[in-house]
Amino acid sequence: MNQEGVKCGKEQTNKEENRGNDGNETRPTSNQEKLENWLPITASRKAKWWYSTFHNVTAMVGAGVLGLPYAISQLGWIPGIAAIVVSWLVTFYTLWLLVEMHELVPGKRFDRYYELGEHVLGPKLGFWLVMPQQLTVQVASTIVYSVTGGKSLKKFFDIAVPAMSDIRQTYYILFFVCLQILLSQTPNFNKLKAVSLLAALMSVCYSMVAFGTSIARGLDHHPSHYGVRSRTAPGVTFDTFNALGTIAFAFAGHSVVLEIQATLPSTEERPSKMPMWRGVLAAYNIVIVCYLSVATSGFWAFGNSVEDDVLISLEQPSWLIAVANLMVFVHVLGSYQVFAMPVFDTIESNLVQKLNFTPSRFLRLWNRSLYVCLTGLVAMCIPFFGGLLGFFGGLAYSSTSYTIPCILWLAAKKPKRWSFHWIASWFSIFIGLLIAMLAPIGGIRTIILSAKSYKIFS
Repeated sequence: MNQEGVKCGKEQTNKEENRGNDGNETRPTSNQEKLENWLPITASRKAKWWYSTFHNVTAMVGAGVLGLPYAISQLGWIPGIAAIVVSWLVTFYTLWLLVEMHELVPGKRFDRYYELGEHVLGPKLGFWLVMPQQLTVQVASTIVYSVTGGKSLKKFFDIAVPAMSDIRQTYYILFFVCLQILLSQTPNFNKLKAVSLLAALMSVCYSMVAFGTSIARGLDHHPSHYGVRSRTAPGVTFDTFNALGTIAFAFAGHSVVLEIQATLPSTEERPSKMPMWRGVLAAYNIVIVCYLSVATSGFWAFGNSVEDDVLISLEQPSWLIAVANLMVFVHVLGSYQVFAMPVFDTIESNLVQKLNFTPSRFLRLWNRSLYVCLTGLVAMCIPFFGGLLGFFGGLAYSSTSYTIPCILWLAAKKPKRWSFHWIASWFSIFIGLLIAMLAPIGGIRTIILSAKSYKIFS
């Protein structure tokens, strides 16, 4: 009896020692758990379902929406709108697959895209299939957003303060980079919610401004020609390739969706996929409204002379266009961070685990600042918005948004042949591979054509 009493007393003491401040029982924290509690993706799991709504809107309705009228001008009315709608449906489906697979194994969460790949396909194949593609998407997004931020801010000052029109775009990109260095010190994804919410609001606002001003402009100056931009067969072909990449770029949120879901709490009774799916449904409805309104009104107003950024084409009313460009600038400040957080997570994880750095604010300061400076330098060297959308959209965005989710679903769930999920998955894979093969060709051609009249750091 005495031994049993001592044993019970020890168990009770251990339980009391392992209780946290909230009274819930905890267990000793391992080094890996300490690292997870410090890394930006997994440091906090207190997000609400509506946080995922504006995180997804911020990730989706970004620079890509402004390029959709240009994509329609390369494809034509019917093929252009059809491509946008099909892409929306396909990526809606593949996003559902990723949300469902976040907790593929009961009690385990795959907080990072590559972790899901490693579980389904093995540590080598899964890692190398997902990580390079995902990292390319995220790094490319931050480069494109640096270009977009600089161009939009320059457009704002060109309209609002004409005396500043001689200032080079490079300096505006540099200013954007300086602000990003400050924002990049946000500790974790969940702490970014206020910035992401503001960015999401700005994206909807400037989309509606682009829509309204395009309609007004079209009523006053209706273009006479709505054919495709190019006059030659090779030009039409290459433009088609670039347009596919531009549209793929517009549906880039898949590369961060598991990381967004990682910020949500999860229990056996209420797994994280339930609130996440509510957020995704709301976000995707906002996405299609913004995309179709901007794409159709922009092309209707300007025809095949529309710029690769529709706000650059718009001029009247000048004050409203200036405000819209400022909204774009504020939006891409947040969008940059949404795509950069998983990159910071990857870099910091490797620095701590492989190079034995100590987790600290100083580590965050220098490695995040260095990353922001490098992406800003690339943006200043090749600020070709339309070409970058097409090139990166085809190179990696199609894989992370169209192809990889379906490959993982087929390997993990093994749906019956000719069932809905089997057909839908293979159709999505086919679309993704088609874009991946063709779009980079068109994007490279667009960059080459733009580079002929460009001087570095101009």
